[in-house]
Amino acid sequence: MTNIHLAKLPGMKEIPGISKFLDPGTLKKDRGTPVQRGKTRNKIVSSLDEAIKLSGLKNGQTVSFHHHFRDGDYIVNMVIDKLAEMGFKDLVLAASSLTDCHAPLIKHIKNGVIRRIETSGLRGKLADEISHGLMDVPVVFRSHGGRAYAIESGALPIDVAFLGAPSCDPSGNANGYSRDGDNRIRCGSLGYAKCDAQFAKKTVVITDNVVDYPNVPFGIPESDVDYIVKVDEIGDPEGIMKGATRFTTNPKELVIAETAAEVIEASGRFADGFSFQTGTGGASLAVTRFLRNKMKAKGITASFALGGITGSIVELHEEGLIKKLLDVQSFDLVAADSLKNNRFHHQISAEYYASPKGEGVAVNQLDVVVLSALEMDVDFNINVLTGNDGIIRGAIGGHQDTAYGASVTIVDCPLTRGRIPCVTRRVGCIVTPGKTVDVLVTEQGVAVNPLRGDLKEKLLAARITVRSIMELREMAEAMVGKPDPVEYTDKVVGIVTYRDGSVIDLIRQVK
Repeated sequence: MTNIHLAKLPGMKEIPGISKFLDPGTLKKDRGTPVQRGKTRNKIVSSLDEAIKLSGLKNGQTVSFHHHFRDGDYIVNMVIDKLAEMGFKDLVLAASSLTDCHAPLIKHIKNGVIRRIETSGLRGKLADEISHGLMDVPVVFRSHGGRAYAIESGALPIDVAFLGAPSCDPSGNANGYSRDGDNRIRCGSLGYAKCDAQFAKKTVVITDNVVDYPNVPFGIPESDVDYIVKVDEIGDPEGIMKGATRFTTNPKELVIAETAAEVIEASGRFADGFSFQTGTGGASLAVTRFLRNKMKAKGITASFALGGITGSIVELHEEGLIKKLLDVQSFDLVAADSLKNNRFHHQISAEYYASPKGEGVAVNQLDVVVLSALEMDVDFNINVLTGNDGIIRGAIGGHQDTAYGASVTIVDCPLTRGRIPCVTRRVGCIVTPGKTVDVLVTEQGVAVNPLRGDLKEKLLAARITVRSIMELREMAEAMVGKPDPVEYTDKVVGIVTYRDGSVIDLIRQVK
């Protein structure tokens, strides 16, 4: 290649910073080592220790993880144990979510390895300990879209991402479903890991299944991967995912699900080419069964289904009732296998799914979303994060994101759970603001947000039982009484953010 001094070319000397010779040395990428022509770089390193050393991780920096392995995850505990062994301190743990299996992190919070946590949710013993004041610094909770936005905008900079993958080739192309001759472990979509891989300063893929190049189609491309570590096991397949997600048989939940499907039908958005997302809670999942019957009866086909994809959604697609599936998280093996084999079943990143940075994200294209709730108050605010005892026991997930983006947001929730009213005067923790919620569906009737008078008229015309939210609250309290208020200290243990990064509520320590 001929060396050309750009500053000597006509008009080029006015361009700031353009003064170097254009030679082959200037063409290398910022990341990694230049590769000789005809050579494929092998990014596999000998051990997790070596990958950590090569990453340049320092005390006080941020490490990230994904939660696609759910309760079967081995990666978070494995990596944090190793970081503790190597003497790291004051780290920020930025996991897309944390579950029951991450209770071993408690000891690393106590010994100073983990100083701060950012996540979408907490469950189990770890959540209980944090709710009772374990950490000096409050946990920051972000929605899936809010987390993606924080990462891409630099509000949540990731120094090293440690990402588990069911398969990976030596160059770093990783996915969540291919295993050579072994279908034991697969998680399907790696949607929540894609942002981490793209924006982290260094990305380490951890796998127990190295396959031949090229491992395609990939969930994470080789260009976003710096090092690969092969280990004996990345997770417990029983905890990661099982067969098809089953419909509920609970009579109360079935009533709620059937009513929710009737609300969709009457909403004005139920037409050929509509789009939707349903959750994975008992009633939300069953909505697809009733929706299927209505779609077939009216000859309606959905343009796409979005979000966490289940086997029931896959079945509608295979019947020709849904044209395309946009999958940020596969919830069962049926969905994982469909993602592997079906070109109209596409995995998407959390950024594509729900980041509030622009208008083109997928949640903004939704006609209808059906969501669950732990509780709703008379202003239609939703809590999906804390229980009636004030203990953290859930996750924001995509709740805020889809409620904001969808044209019609439906929340299904029983009037009571056990002896606890689910429709309250004020929720214990605001996660999704009431102004983005349109309809509450219970087994005792439907309440419509006063902001949606147009929707109320449509439901009444369809002869759906519509009550005021105050009436439903009074019915709930008449059935089970008013619960005793939770006693808190002044210490803040959690900061609940909205999808744009603003603070929407605080979680205080339970006495």
